[in-house]
Amino acid sequence: MKHNFIIGALAAVLLLAACKNNNAENKAAKDSSNLATAKPLPGIAIKLDSLKRYIYLTWDDSPQPPGTVNCKSVFREQAVKATFFSVGFNQVGPWKKRIIDSLRNDYPQFLLANHSFSHGFNDKYSKFYSPAMTDSALNDFLRNEKDLKIPVKIIRLPGNNTWASNGIITGQKAENPLIVKLDKMGYKIVGWDIEWGQLGKQKAPKESAEEMVKKINQKFEDGSSNQPNTIVILSHDRLFEKKQFADSLAKFISILKQDKRNVFETIDHYPTVQNK
Repeated sequence: MKHNFIIGALAAVLLLAACKNNNAENKAAKDSSNLATAKPLPGIAIKLDSLKRYIYLTWDDSPQPPGTVNCKSVFREQAVKATFFSVGFNQVGPWKKRIIDSLRNDYPQFLLANHSFSHGFNDKYSKFYSPAMTDSALNDFLRNEKDLKIPVKIIRLPGNNTWASNGIITGQKAENPLIVKLDKMGYKIVGWDIEWGQLGKQKAPKESAEEMVKKINQKFEDGSSNQPNTIVILSHDRLFEKKQFADSLAKFISILKQDKRNVFETIDHYPTVQNK
């Protein structure tokens, strides 16, 4: 009887040890799985394929519902990445705040970036870029970064196509004190290669989907973009408020996706932005 009791007790100890080992292994596997599926952080460099053609969809002035919402829906349905350069004073009310939160939280598909708080002191660009207003304009960008909780130091200048990275500044405002200061602070300033423009004063895209695709293919072929094998496309959320124009955006992306060389990326993976 005593012998059987000892054997039973030993078996219970071994069973308990096995259960602990299994629990530890399961926890380790779960932790490993969580690491494997963790969302990447904005701004982490990736390797770009020289055989691919990288397309950066960069949409300005969000939040501008319903345009912003429509663009997000199209990009989701088409499974492409896009960057939204957002403006702080457009974030009025809980709905618009939720839109900004969703853009920030939906990385890596969407990237939230900085387009100034006031959109260049309410489109008064001569004042905004005046040397006398350098500190005020700088604080405008810093306020926008703080208020919108923008996760990357990437800026598009309102009303201005200038590029800046690591002391290399090109474009309309190459010698402007504000741009020089932002560059020295480590901000990457991104312009654009092609604009999908606005039709006069209407909230409508100027070009058709087919016309835009033709322009993009021509620019890839002649190598005239800011960086090789890349195209940065600028447009505005408000142009796609109506269903017919949202459908045009979807058609535009569908045509581009037919060329297997084309890859859609967020602007934190643009060559000069990744260059530290």
